[in-house]
Amino acid sequence: MNILTFILALLLALFLALAGATRVASWLIERRNPPVGSFVDIDGAIIHYVNVPAPAGGDLPPLVFIHGASANLKDQMLPLRPQFEGRAEMLFFDRPGHGWSGRGPGNNETQQGQAATIAALMDRLGIKDAIIVGHSFGGSIAATFALEHPEKTRGLLFLSAATHPWPGGGTSWYYSLSALPVVGRAFAETIANPAGLMRIGAATTCVFSPNKVPDLYVDDAAIKLVLRPRAFRANAIDVEGLYRHVLVAAPRYPTIEAPTVVISGDHDTVVYEEIHSIGLARDIPAAELVWVKNLGHKPDWVAPDLVVAAVEKLAGQPRDLQALSRAVEARITGDDFGTGVCWDEKAPANSE
Repeated sequence: MNILTFILALLLALFLALAGATRVASWLIERRNPPVGSFVDIDGAIIHYVNVPAPAGGDLPPLVFIHGASANLKDQMLPLRPQFEGRAEMLFFDRPGHGWSGRGPGNNETQQGQAATIAALMDRLGIKDAIIVGHSFGGSIAATFALEHPEKTRGLLFLSAATHPWPGGGTSWYYSLSALPVVGRAFAETIANPAGLMRIGAATTCVFSPNKVPDLYVDDAAIKLVLRPRAFRANAIDVEGLYRHVLVAAPRYPTIEAPTVVISGDHDTVVYEEIHSIGLARDIPAAELVWVKNLGHKPDWVAPDLVVAAVEKLAGQPRDLQALSRAVEARITGDDFGTGVCWDEKAPANSE
């Protein structure tokens, strides 16, 4: 056996070992994070969702929650369902390719395709229209939903959204690599899982920074589901395509007529808050920007009371969101978790 053959055999053995370890790790992740809702076939995509029925005497319209990248329905359901229980019908779902939802043969890799999936799911459940709540990457889908399905959009609430072109249009290298047809699949099947398991704690700290990560967040919100090969690639393809989408979509935002609230922290290390959130408030007529000092990328977890007030205002109830944001600032003013170790998105650009 010459040296070249030996090296090739060694690389093959390493590849098979990593692939086997990834399969075992993925099985364990699924066993520890089983589905919590129901399943429905929407145009060939098996969608996992939780529908909280409309309560008798509820004072709010239906709410549809769209999670961000690297996440699943639990990421919004855990902090926000208790806030609206008994007040509104709620729909939480795993976006196509995420959590326990499949992609299907339809065009679910685009914001238009995912917005169409949401509209069809609403029809199946008898939800005529709703306030659409989009976090991070989910904000780009919420905006697209309002553009493509205005009759179903009662209002829009953007939380740390990613909706506009950013300088350079770059994303993290592992998204670009994983989105490739052959090399990306090999990366997702071998290296992404063990590397992700080693990095997930630090990455989560930076998603929340400067605010504290809630105890047991990664386990409770089933964040490790994204480290399964198929979900990892779906997530990468979504994020890698975001810049191309917003280049075309952002000029259309001024046509959105739905009442809109935009909540953003000024210490977001994941997205360009001064581009996306300020851009939404500029582009969508009569949108209200709620700018919160020392808030990171997770207002759904850090300031759920502000989210509730924003929904109430979109439903027509009088709420002073600016005053409430000052109360949130007073609560988090001393937070400095992850500062000094978490890279800001400006170099390089990133999107969750």
